[in-house]
Amino acid sequence: MNPFPLVHSTKRHPSAVLLLTQLLGMLLYPFIETVRGGHIIFNMFGILVLVVATRMVRRTPGHAWVSASIAGPVIILLGLQMAFDLPGLLPWSSALEAAFYFYAAASLVAYMMEDRLATTDELFAAGAAFTLLAWAFTHVFILVQALQPGTFGAAVNAAAPRTWTELNYLSFALLSSTGIGDVIPLTSHARAIASVEMLVGLMYLAAVVARLIGFTLQSNKS
Repeated sequence: MNPFPLVHSTKRHPSAVLLLTQLLGMLLYPFIETVRGGHIIFNMFGILVLVVATRMVRRTPGHAWVSASIAGPVIILLGLQMAFDLPGLLPWSSALEAAFYFYAAASLVAYMMEDRLATTDELFAAGAAFTLLAWAFTHVFILVQALQPGTFGAAVNAAAPRTWTELNYLSFALLSSTGIGDVIPLTSHARAIASVEMLVGLMYLAAVVARLIGFTLQSNKS
């Protein structure tokens, strides 16, 4: 008998660990992003997600060294922002974080597409990859907003910069094509990126999720 069932379970389903870590971050961020020193906790949790995602990539066709080479500079930039309060580094860290999450999501998609089976871990990976894509586009929106203030509007405090939570909410609304949200892109560049995210979301649901559902139904019949 395994004396550490939780550890054994995380080894069998690392995608579930990544997904739960991301969901925990989404629920935690609204409580910390407006409090004093909240950005420090925010960045520390972001580093944790980077570490978990890098470990996940090791189990996929992706290369862990690529993830680590992107995550390393991100951690350094986040550390400098925490230590010296340097908001000018935000566009750089956001751009690298977006690249990291896109690569991690692509690695998970390759992991799900490399065979014709739908394992439990691959079903968790479908949710984790979707969340990684949403986080990647969130950081793209943060980058655009940092370079061009006033890029996004909202029903409440329309002229204020949008928070990470607001932009993450917009990203999930676009990626899932639900269209639910009061945060809207106002500039042509932001709308172009939003259009790309909607297309990526549709292609992901049609090509990846539908494929996994088909294999799951096929295995249940046999």
